[in-house]
Amino acid sequence: MSKIKNIIFDLGGVLIDWNPEYVYLDVFEGDRKKMKWFFDEICTMDWNENQDAGYPLQQATEDRVKMFPQYEEWIRMYYGRWEEMLGEAIQENVEILNQLLKNPAYRLVALTNWSGETFPVALERFEFLHRFEGIVVSGTEKMRKPFPEIYQLTLDRYGFTASESLFIDDNLRNIEAASAMDLQTLHFKNPADLKSNLEKKGILL
Repeated sequence: MSKIKNIIFDLGGVLIDWNPEYVYLDVFEGDRKKMKWFFDEICTMDWNENQDAGYPLQQATEDRVKMFPQYEEWIRMYYGRWEEMLGEAIQENVEILNQLLKNPAYRLVALTNWSGETFPVALERFEFLHRFEGIVVSGTEKMRKPFPEIYQLTLDRYGFTASESLFIDDNLRNIEAASAMDLQTLHFKNPADLKSNLEKKGILL
């Protein structure tokens, strides 16, 4: 296994908490079954990921309202109240990031599935994002994880060698895709596990 020189962080779910439940659990008055139905059938993960790949939020909303006009009010909340879905920084992991940033042995970038329209909100809210050497945002690039093109774009943009790069993500699908491209990977489960695994690799002391 090659020596790690580069670390590529996912953002949502690793460094930043984002969850549509913050809006819809209130909308559905705590009815988790109804909320799950809404996410499974109306504003689905696949639908949201299409916007992560660059599809316009307004158009996506209108498309969905046309499909399900009886749920228009709930559908419009998805991006209308998007900022309320954005939680706080996952502070334990930001502290790990800050430790890594102090070590000149590593170059650090981020690779995130995120709408290019909403990402500026995160840039304004979270100062630590500006400490990365660079951030590849799926919605800006019009491609997203787990498709190989966005991993290759990230490697090419920063001159990284895949085998010398460690990719950290909370989504196993994205991890498996990165592994298939010869990146070293770390599937994020919780901050303690992340810290422990980085210590085992000799990245954190």
